[in-house]
Amino acid sequence: MSRTARHVIFGTGAIGLATSDALLRRGETVRMVNRSGSAPVPDEVEVIRGDAADARFTIDVTGGAQVIYQTLNPPYSRWVEDFPALQAGVLAAAQAQGARLVSMENVYMYGRPAGRPLTETRDYAAHTTKGKLRAQMTTELLAAHQAGRVAVAIGRASDYFGPRGGAQSNLGDRLFPAALAGKTASVLGDPDQPHTYTYIPDIGEGLAVLGEHPDALGQVWHLPNDPDTRTTRQLCELAFQQAGASRVRLRQVPPLLLRLAALTNPTVRELLEMQYQFAEPFIVDSSKIANALHVEATPIEQAMAETLAAYDGRPAQAPR
Repeated sequence: MSRTARHVIFGTGAIGLATSDALLRRGETVRMVNRSGSAPVPDEVEVIRGDAADARFTIDVTGGAQVIYQTLNPPYSRWVEDFPALQAGVLAAAQAQGARLVSMENVYMYGRPAGRPLTETRDYAAHTTKGKLRAQMTTELLAAHQAGRVAVAIGRASDYFGPRGGAQSNLGDRLFPAALAGKTASVLGDPDQPHTYTYIPDIGEGLAVLGEHPDALGQVWHLPNDPDTRTTRQLCELAFQQAGASRVRLRQVPPLLLRLAALTNPTVRELLEMQYQFAEPFIVDSSKIANALHVEATPIEQAMAETLAAYDGRPAQAPR
């Protein structure tokens, strides 16, 4: 390790990279940690190879850090087996360094919306394996904070989209290349249900704010979402429109096809239990972070234009 970094990010996926971007805009020094030791980052960002489940390693790699970010996301089929140990390793590092821990989460722990927007005060009523695990991991983090072992702030996002969204995003590789080429895009779940999607750069900005704001600690924060929740179909239509396509081509991946694929594909098998999120209105309220910490979502038209530009390999230009 060549130098001390004030901010250490575990994970170099879309969320970790967006968090690094937000910190670099602030002039901060950043170190990132993953299993390979390489990532598409600027020269000033150091990337260290290692296993976040190894507490001795995490403590060593975070020496001198003031803020540690947990943006790890193990393979979907290995969540239950791998995730608790990864969080424990990062938590041990934050405790050893006396650093603030900012943990990235999703909203699985709430379970079904049941006709109501999801807020930070919602009870944990998960009926899925991954949702129950998420609730357990959150409880562990907040208990560590309450015990005075480590200062914790938790950020939660809904299904994400944006630059680097890739195949893991429902509005990712199945949508934007198709929109740009005028071909048929595909989505999981009912495209006509309102569904909150969180813009990846807004996630990074929100996590950076949680790493610096004095009022963020000891709380859960929904990261910024556009308050005008649209359906998946409406967002796809916007992507095709901005891409200049003559018509919208969209199909829902048939549920039967998913079930058949799950017989041989462990990742698809894990996707099945989460399909409840697309069967009814799924609205994630982020007014708390907007009102208390003044972090607002990027307007959806601008977010969509920037994502299309990233997929098209050109500089982003927000629509007029």
